Amino acid sequence: MAQAQKDYVLRSVEERGVKFIQLWFSDVLGIPKSFQITPAELENALEEGMTFDGSAIDGFSRVIESDVIAMPDPRTFQILPTDSSMARILCDINNLDGSPFEGCPRNVLRRVLEQARKAGYSFFASPELEYFYFRTPSSGTAPDPLDFGSYFELTVSDFPTELRKQTVLAIEEMGIPVEYSQHEDAPSQHEIDLRYTDALTMADNIVTVKLLAKQIAVSHGVHASFMPKPLQGVQGSGMHTHFSLFSGESNAFFDPDDSANLSPIAKGFIAGLMRHAEEISAVTNQWVNSYKRLVVGYEAPVYVSWARNNRSALIRVPRPKLDRPDSTRIEYRALDPACNPYLAFALVLAAGMKGISEGYQLDDEQRENLFEMSPKELRSKGIVSLPTNLDEAIRKMEGSELVQETLGEHVFEWFIRNKRDEWAAYKTQVTQFELDRYFRVL
Repeated sequence: MAQAQKDYVLRSVEERGVKFIQLWFSDVLGIPKSFQITPAELENALEEGMTFDGSAIDGFSRVIESDVIAMPDPRTFQILPTDSSMARILCDINNLDGSPFEGCPRNVLRRVLEQARKAGYSFFASPELEYFYFRTPSSGTAPDPLDFGSYFELTVSDFPTELRKQTVLAIEEMGIPVEYSQHEDAPSQHEIDLRYTDALTMADNIVTVKLLAKQIAVSHGVHASFMPKPLQGVQGSGMHTHFSLFSGESNAFFDPDDSANLSPIAKGFIAGLMRHAEEISAVTNQWVNSYKRLVVGYEAPVYVSWARNNRSALIRVPRPKLDRPDSTRIEYRALDPACNPYLAFALVLAAGMKGISEGYQLDDEQRENLFEMSPKELRSKGIVSLPTNLDEAIRKMEGSELVQETLGEHVFEWFIRNKRDEWAAYKTQVTQFELDRYFRVL
């Protein structure tokens, strides 16, 4: 099969007149990276990979151990809809001896998926990507929305909607099925929901979708932003993601005899996510700005809880269609679209599997609106909140054995150092808020 896939790539490049092939990968923070090769180098790249200096990439190698190999995954080959002379292939990063490089986020997710496979499970994901369109910003200016529509707004002639339509068509041309797309609640905020697939493919798809959305926006002279909270006073952008475990062809989360149709596997998975939610937040919500979204009043999850139909809960269990028990799933609502999907999915899976293997007991469902409860009422129910800022999230992560084991020493230590640097730079800033509030009166 592997050779057949390589042959297909080589044949497609020749028949379609592709001039350049971009080799894509991401750094530890999830920022996409690439370099280009010509068709003359492609066959060798598919067989042996391409060596490059890893010390130039954040979170990769130190100077004394710099060279690594980008090994193309031929299953990810696609011709870019924005430029038919260009194709892309996603890469795994290996050491020079061919072993998986510990600093590669794709390898981190692969490793956790393999552990789940050995336990008899495959892991699927379906994200809802929210983002904003803005007029191209000048340095120091506030984001300028293209529209002031609201949730599900329908208009006859709407430039941002046209941009979203072009993006969806390009995404599907790349072989990525789209389930829904619509205007979201905030000004110039839009959403694209991807149809579920295995978690590794989905992480690749998220990287692709974000790049395509940005490229298409730039081609029209505007900016697409996946920043979690670019505008004050309105909701931010999340990436609510639906997850499920399958055992063979059967949905391991489904139990027809349970009142919520949740199997013991599903309950253990949810319990694991709840117990470790605070520890994984520095990765699922990895930027200073991420915590401007996670506040009460803007439809974002704050409190660690679960429910079947309560959008104030961190984990929601949507009711499956009566004729589709295999659609039983959980929706984890903390993720934002600026996370590294490889690391975030790896930690969600690891936390859930820990709950299953250790037999964690699931707390009671929370049916009340948690946003309306007082701190005293929340404490009485034993409900804790997610970290309120990046510093708190880093502290929780630093003490987590689960996160360290899942990410591996290389990524774990580099990630914490990087985030501490980000927090140190942030907390010394004098913001416009402080100047407006204090400068003339203090």
